[in-house]
Amino acid sequence: MPTEHDRSPRLPDPRPGPDKDARLVRRMFDRVAPRYDLANTVFSLGRDRHWRRAAARVAGAAPGRTVVDVAAGTGALSGELAEAGATVVAVDFSWRMLRVGAGRRSGVGRPGRVDWCAADALRLPLPDAAADAATIAFGLRNLPDAAAGLTEMARVVRPGGRLVVLEFSRPEAAVPRVLFDRVVLSAVPLAARLVTSDPAAYGYLADSIRRWPDPAALAALAAATGWRAVRWRGLTGGVVALHWAERAG
Repeated sequence: MPTEHDRSPRLPDPRPGPDKDARLVRRMFDRVAPRYDLANTVFSLGRDRHWRRAAARVAGAAPGRTVVDVAAGTGALSGELAEAGATVVAVDFSWRMLRVGAGRRSGVGRPGRVDWCAADALRLPLPDAAADAATIAFGLRNLPDAAAGLTEMARVVRPGGRLVVLEFSRPEAAVPRVLFDRVVLSAVPLAARLVTSDPAAYGYLADSIRRWPDPAALAALAAATGWRAVRWRGLTGGVVALHWAERAG
């Protein structure tokens, strides 16, 4: 007899906006936490670490710098930032994701450090201008209000500090985009049955990628929420987009 914890709730609406139920999204990530890193490596064909390293370089992580890693999950990007010497505040609303990450990375030697914090991305537990950079990897899609999330990150980053957004995208060219939609995204829920206990969660992932704005639209959103000099580039054929910007004065 399945317990209440075992039952999959109704899939959250993947569209950005205040109507998204953050509680359902949090419950989904609580359930997938134990195999989340493995699933990401499988689905990305091992490219996920390359993407995170690129994000850490663009963030300017270095000794003496403080970086808030929003929607940090199990801290995969947080670890890369700390290895570069930064002090990282890893923030996520899923306590179970943070607990899994802290357990896996507690014994890893690194020049910097990671402080784990369960909190809402729309109400970061930091004072104004407290960080040198803010990063968010594959988490902006999951916020109930992406604009509010970008605005809140602008609040906690000092003027001239940096924003880095690593997010799934879709190839811009017509043929690769069709192949990506029909082959890659369709295969994600099927592959999830082999490596996770919650394939429905990865059905949500595929749907959210289909509905997500293109890089130019996301850049415009960042420019409207306190960030300047917004740039981006595609990684792995445009499957992922890496955005970066500076905090306006």
